[in-house]
Amino acid sequence: MFVNMTHIVADMDQSGASPMPRKQAVAESARANRVERLGFRIDEETKDLIERAAHLSRRKVSDFCVTALADTARRTIAEHETLVLSDRDREAFFDALINPPEPSERLIRAFREHRRRVAS
Repeated sequence: MFVNMTHIVADMDQSGASPMPRKQAVAESARANRVERLGFRIDEETKDLIERAAHLSRRKVSDFCVTALADTARRTIAEHETLVLSDRDREAFFDALINPPEPSERLIRAFREHRRRVAS
């Protein structure tokens, strides 16, 4: 189990209160910009799990959910936008870049047709 603990040491402001931690300030700023809604139903077990995790991370359930969903969405998009090549495929790719093959007659015709259809 990985535990991320952030210790914030700050000077007191003039009122004697500690300034708001940066992470909390960013979360509150993001919360102020929220205008869209997303609603869904979940089973009781899943809800209890989410509430426990939010409580353990000392966050509101909605903040916990939004962060978890956004992180998962970013990861999913990155996985789909990243191309992983095998060693053989990588060699073939770079070989084609360094030593490009001569264009085939079909490719030459396609370029001619493109030039004809698209004005530069």
